[in-house]
Amino acid sequence: MTATARVDAWLWAVRVYKTRSAATTACRAGHVRVNGEKAKAAQTVKPGDEVRVRISGFDRMLVVRQTIVKRVGASVAAEAVEDRTPPPPPRELTAFVPVRDRGAGRPTKRERRDIEKLRGR
Repeated sequence: MTATARVDAWLWAVRVYKTRSAATTACRAGHVRVNGEKAKAAQTVKPGDEVRVRISGFDRMLVVRQTIVKRVGASVAAEAVEDRTPPPPPRELTAFVPVRDRGAGRPTKRERRDIEKLRGR
């Protein structure tokens, strides 16, 4: 453990991202914020920093407890991060999006009208 660590290496070490290059790509795309500021991959983090990560459309709020730069066991990685992400809203409150089976092709005229009626158009 060091006093500081690169944000991309830390995100990889605590298993937020599967690979370090995925963490670096997320930093370049602007999906990682450290203490409210957009972070480059080489920005350092220290214990007490808040890291916000956007993964698959949702923000995860993480607080750095320990700085680690190598991939370690899951129990040690869990001790290095404090997850303050609020729970997702219940399924009843989220909008239902109709999904077609993959490979089902284009909707027929009747199906299209039913879809438009569902969407309120």
